[in-house]
Amino acid sequence: MRILFYDTKSYDKESFDETKKLFPDTEIEYIKSDLDPRTAALAEGFDAVCGFVSSDVGADTLTILHSKGIKLILMRCAGFNNVDLEKAKEYDIRVMRVPGYSPEAVAEHAMALALACNRRLYKAYNKVRENDFSLAGLMGSNFYQKTAGIIGTGKIGAAMCRICHGFGMKVIAYDVYENPELRSFVTYVSLEDLLSDSDLISLHCPLMDSTHHMINIDTIKQMKDGVILVNTSRGALVKTKDLIEGIRMHKFAGVGLDVYEEETQNVFEDRSDEILEHSTTARLLSFPNVMITSHQGFFTKEALAAIAQTSLQNAMDFITGNPSPNDVC
Repeated sequence: MRILFYDTKSYDKESFDETKKLFPDTEIEYIKSDLDPRTAALAEGFDAVCGFVSSDVGADTLTILHSKGIKLILMRCAGFNNVDLEKAKEYDIRVMRVPGYSPEAVAEHAMALALACNRRLYKAYNKVRENDFSLAGLMGSNFYQKTAGIIGTGKIGAAMCRICHGFGMKVIAYDVYENPELRSFVTYVSLEDLLSDSDLISLHCPLMDSTHHMINIDTIKQMKDGVILVNTSRGALVKTKDLIEGIRMHKFAGVGLDVYEEETQNVFEDRSDEILEHSTTARLLSFPNVMITSHQGFFTKEALAAIAQTSLQNAMDFITGNPSPNDVC
């Protein structure tokens, strides 16, 4: 099988080349361009393409891929809201993903953001570099015996629950489906109760119509004053303009973000919104109690190896015609 690998970074190539040794019938060609209607034609002569959460796999892209004979799209990520599934089904293109590559990696990064916000580590780091060892402006709070509210208790959310429990926190959660593995130390509550009772709120749910902008000015007003909010899931779970308003209201002790709306949103919307969306992120960066990282929650050696292993196994299942739990359509 010949796979065209879009949006290649050096670490992608290293991890897939190493894993490819276990899949001798697979050939991969790497390109730096991301998958979109402009680059889809490059897939001519290949059997499959490999995209990422930032790829535009909408109707136009799929139409071009179909015309080039592509029958398989490998998403090397968990999310697939950027894929037009109805159009993929129409063209009989199989879409496969990597649903859980390293939940601990993302959960550990979520806690790192929470701790950095709580203990003002970014401010402390900069002060010491300027030879200022004073403690002014660095006071945090104990997480011990505080309440952690976890929204979404799939694999990553469950890992975050375990971490918070290990800190001696009371853990409450909101999810449409309760995770039976967490019953011994997690109490499921309504979203309203979670928002009002939590000292730390961490988002770990997929982006769907029902979760889009679930953090908005109305839900922010339901939160405790001095809450810490962390999002390592999908940027559009949070309405950025409302988050900025909440920060200005002094609602948050800290906000930790590894994802943000413009990261994928402008792929599907009118590009005239791009300047506005980028300006909202710039405004977020101007607040001293906001810490933003570059979507690195997944970025560990173990996670990259798992992504490569699952992606190439998905390709093998396609070749052999085997069903897979990683099928999207």
